[in-house]
Amino acid sequence: MNKFSAVKVLVVDDQPLIVDEISEFLEGSGYRCVSCYSSREALERFRDDAEIAIVLCDLDMPGLNGIELVEAMKLLAGKTRIFESIMLTGQAEKQDVIKALRAGIADYYQKPVDLNELLVGVQRQEESLAERGKNVQHLGHLNDKLQFLAASIDDLCQDLDRTRRFAQPVLTESDSEFEMPAIFEQLSPRQLDVAKLVGKGQTNYQIACELGITENTVKLYVSQVLRLTHMHNRTQLALAMSPNNALARGRVTAH
Repeated sequence: MNKFSAVKVLVVDDQPLIVDEISEFLEGSGYRCVSCYSSREALERFRDDAEIAIVLCDLDMPGLNGIELVEAMKLLAGKTRIFESIMLTGQAEKQDVIKALRAGIADYYQKPVDLNELLVGVQRQEESLAERGKNVQHLGHLNDKLQFLAASIDDLCQDLDRTRRFAQPVLTESDSEFEMPAIFEQLSPRQLDVAKLVGKGQTNYQIACELGITENTVKLYVSQVLRLTHMHNRTQLALAMSPNNALARGRVTAH
């Protein structure tokens, strides 16, 4: 590795020689390391340094053991901060390994640690972090879209409620002379209002201002009208709603 990694590695063990040896080796391989000699110190450094994304910790330490330390770090990290952990142990008992895996620890190495193998493991966890970061970003975008949709649905529900209580269909003199194709009879009063204004060539913004609703709500109504009338686009709807376009009305009625 020719340049420093963006990932910072926290190394914690109650044996200073082990910490110093691992930290020096990883730093020579391009990683920035934070050296700690107790669980308490490690927890404080993890809390204060958001760049720490990989934790190498001993299993058997005074105070919090390695598994308890990682679990405490997860509480500090919450749902927004991601990190990976690797356990170092002088014991190879199956029960300890199972506990570590259940706690979400990604990997473990038995002491004395082969530093080259450990480096490969750190690199593997760095790749895992990059992939998890992409997933978190994707979920963030998805959440934004869901919030937008929820707000639009809320606008729509409020508008429907107002329509039931107060609104009257938007009628003009030309509308009264306009013979509505039968396919439009299934529309609600507000959907029909929007369709008529589309037929007059108004933009979503103009329709929103006239009806006292949001542009997002107008878009939802237009989509509903197109779906219910089996029309392909806004232009076809506008032609069908135009009182002067008998040919278009005939096609819609026939459809």
